[in-house]
Amino acid sequence: MQFDKTHEMFRDSLRDYLESEIEPDVQELDKQEMTKEEAVGYLRDLRKLGIGFDQETAQDYFGDLKYYVIGSEEISRVWPSLNVMLNMSFPAMFANWASEETQDALDDKLENGEAIGALGVTEPGSGSHSSKPNTVARKDGDEYVINGEKTWVSNAQICDLTMIVAWDEANDAQDMFIVDQENSPFDTRKLDKLGWKGSPTGQMFFDDVRVPEGNKLSNAIRNLILEHGDLAEALPFPNEMVDLFLSHKPLNAIFSFMRTGMAAMAVGIQQAAYEDALEYATDRETFGKPIAQHQLVQNRLYKMKANVETSRLLTHEAVEKLSNADDESRMYSSLAKGYACDKSVETARHGVELYGGNGLSTDYPLERYYRDAQTMTIPDGTEEIMKLIVGYEMTDMSAYA
Repeated sequence: MQFDKTHEMFRDSLRDYLESEIEPDVQELDKQEMTKEEAVGYLRDLRKLGIGFDQETAQDYFGDLKYYVIGSEEISRVWPSLNVMLNMSFPAMFANWASEETQDALDDKLENGEAIGALGVTEPGSGSHSSKPNTVARKDGDEYVINGEKTWVSNAQICDLTMIVAWDEANDAQDMFIVDQENSPFDTRKLDKLGWKGSPTGQMFFDDVRVPEGNKLSNAIRNLILEHGDLAEALPFPNEMVDLFLSHKPLNAIFSFMRTGMAAMAVGIQQAAYEDALEYATDRETFGKPIAQHQLVQNRLYKMKANVETSRLLTHEAVEKLSNADDESRMYSSLAKGYACDKSVETARHGVELYGGNGLSTDYPLERYYRDAQTMTIPDGTEEIMKLIVGYEMTDMSAYA
């Protein structure tokens, strides 16, 4: 995948911001979850750099997915928690076509790119097996009444709106619903976790939560097509990607998009671990010479570099497939996510072990890379699920139990 001058200028400006404004304090920033006010501040900063979910900014950032993969990698190279908050706010884009009530409630936030979103898929009793969620939506007049629970939701406690997967009882089918906190309040509870310490994560509880029927995603898509005649004119994605959205189940298309971003995140974590390990190995001396001069240390650096580059190449291939609505998009996004996240754990572990005892110290970033890398392997589908998806796409035979 080739990047042109504008892509590299974007990378340089983003890296300058991250290294000057985030990196000096990132060890402290990551010790506790960011507040909503802090998250909005970051969204404002990133919007100035061309990253955001308001319609104007999103058209540029997602209209060319090369910007998206650069952003995901560069932000995660410095602070993965920030990238999680950012990327998981994408449902805010869909709120622009939800009911008037939701649009009115979020008007200024949507226009200024300050709406924080969340995606509720995982449930306590069924994980991310979303084909028949336990959360149900019952039609009542011109509203839907939602009951159920979602767990391990990024941005749960700070979001302005969430997009959830629920079972539409009236149509006896899975659908997605946009729920905004102002008009349809729901409860949340914080969940602590191993990595991504700066990213708020929690549970969501829906107890007779009412949402307008216009907030059902299939209805919103139908209204978009009626309004614009062509969905591609309304959504901030390449036309080919909109075709993918329409030809697949929307949730599958969304997951392909998210998994490609997760793979880019994993590349960013690996790049940071490799860079720090290389610098440490050349500066640190034992027995009168840099540890980089020892064969086993060079072997670790070799493995780290190989992991970074192969993960990046596979991620870029997934971006190409996704951008062109290739039939193999789902397979490659799952392949890239599974491979890059697995290699990120291995790469970070090599870094920790290269540092020796210092690798275990919170005075150094390697232990954070390792925790963040391990956390990468679970969300948006575990490595085992990625293998089953890829296997199905290759053989057209399901191995799901």
